[in-house]
Amino acid sequence: MPTHVFEPTYYHHTFGAHPPVLHIAPGDTVRTTCVDAAGQDRTLQQVTPRGNPMTGPFYVEGAMPGDTLVVRLEQLRPNRNQAWSGAVLAANVVDPEDVPVLAQARGSGRWLDWEVDLASNTARLRSTVRGLEGLELPLEPMLGCFGVAPSRGEAISTATSGPHGGNMDYRGFKEGVTAYFPVQVEGALFFLGDGHALQGDGEIAGTGLEISMDVQFSVDLIKGQHIRWPRGEDREYIFTVGNARPLDQCVQHATSEMLRWLTTQYGLDIQGASQLLGQCVRYDLGNVFDPAYTMVCKMPKKLLQRLPTRS
Repeated sequence: MPTHVFEPTYYHHTFGAHPPVLHIAPGDTVRTTCVDAAGQDRTLQQVTPRGNPMTGPFYVEGAMPGDTLVVRLEQLRPNRNQAWSGAVLAANVVDPEDVPVLAQARGSGRWLDWEVDLASNTARLRSTVRGLEGLELPLEPMLGCFGVAPSRGEAISTATSGPHGGNMDYRGFKEGVTAYFPVQVEGALFFLGDGHALQGDGEIAGTGLEISMDVQFSVDLIKGQHIRWPRGEDREYIFTVGNARPLDQCVQHATSEMLRWLTTQYGLDIQGASQLLGQCVRYDLGNVFDPAYTMVCKMPKKLLQRLPTRS
């Protein structure tokens, strides 16, 4: 299958029915780049306004509403030696009485600089933070924001998320993962960006280690399979993603999507799926900083492989 090399020259700050930058077919591979959340490229030049600029959209031939877009994240590689992060925790993740403490601790700057060693796959704080002198952390590259165009002609900010994907900031969207999105417009119109060299659960400091990236992905289609929310899988789990606020609504979306997956594709009835979920489910926290929060519902593949209905 063809491999396309695409170098972006402009970026989008909304998911919407923008003119496609490239037409690709199921089975194709794309090698491209994305700038960081502040619009800085691999040379640290500001090439577009800040706010999670997206590379794309990529038009997938044959994709129609009611299909499922399959995106395999084959390579996610930071491509420069400097990243940046928020200086303190976000105000909405601490008790109200601690918000002034955060503001005082921020001091004169909102951001911290990190030195990224691509050879050793580590990051080290360049900014001075008492008690963290010499701290070195292993990289775990991920995409914070990616997805497809929403339905009904909507243009949705890259600051938030929804059924189309978007700014989910889930650290499980890393190299080797397959993501699934509900196709809502002709061609799907796939976007990607917001590279993180590392990030903890929830993006509770408002950022990960923000960095530009070289990305390789491939696409496929599942014709006639309608899903309501993003899905994914890695070597150990299948998972579903709910994006909303308040947090309990995220749990509801993610759990319902997993319930649908188990009953439509794993041969379980509602009672069987309920028992499996009730005793074996795992939840990961995605974003709890942005306008919509993200919750991820996970089921172990090794358990699903033992189901009699799958034999």
